[in-house]
Amino acid sequence: MGYSLVQVKLADGRRKTLSIMAERTDEVSMSFDDCTEITRMVSALLEVEDPITSAYDLEVCSPGIDRPLTKLVDFIRFSGHEAKVETMIPVEGRKRFRGTVQGTKGDVVTLKMPEGNDVSFPFTHVKTARLVLSDTPVKNKSNK
Repeated sequence: MGYSLVQVKLADGRRKTLSIMAERTDEVSMSFDDCTEITRMVSALLEVEDPITSAYDLEVCSPGIDRPLTKLVDFIRFSGHEAKVETMIPVEGRKRFRGTVQGTKGDVVTLKMPEGNDVSFPFTHVKTARLVLSDTPVKNKSNK
């Protein structure tokens, strides 16, 4: 369909919510029409396959400015941007980091910390990561 999955979550609450976060593969900003197209297609597939047996709401959205970094290539694509990262295993005695993404070397992610030092850890140790809202625009084809 020309979209890439960023994140899929099934949240239990008062009523289950299936949240699908997607982006265009051509790196143009997502529009309301894009979300509507994905919703229609996913709804049809879920009706046929019926993987969720109880009632739920379907929510489709774009990653937004504080997008999660869910794939190794995200740390290459968003090199130079500030991110918050939480690791599953302590690195240099801590699990939470906020720094500038420096990219990757193999499967190792590197952040430049505000103190000036670099911190590196395997991508497989990342629990959560997301860009930090800033004045630096995220470059894509729609704003180059």
